[in-house]
Amino acid sequence: MIVRNIFVGILAILFLVLAVIFLMGKGDKLIAGYNTASEEDRAKVNIKRLRFLMAILSVIAAGYVSILPFIGNNPQNQMGALFIFFAITIIFIILANTWAKKK
Repeated sequence: MIVRNIFVGILAILFLVLAVIFLMGKGDKLIAGYNTASEEDRAKVNIKRLRFLMAILSVIAAGYVSILPFIGNNPQNQMGALFIFFAITIIFIILANTWAKKK
């Protein structure tokens, strides 16, 4: 039990550090798809907005990971939390493909 809580804490801290890296304007190479895109495709992306979205999603992921030990072993609670996290992730994917694109 204690080992699981320590692991969850470390994972949440890593997500928060990742969020800080994105907010500092670094970590472009950590964004999947952006790091492998050509220069032409990168020019179509507003990287500041994309970093902001990734930072917020990292904070949400840290929060999700942090609440997992409190949910317990109840499958209904676990599935509910997972569904909410996936819904938020889908919203952020849509935002990354619309709001973070240059017009």
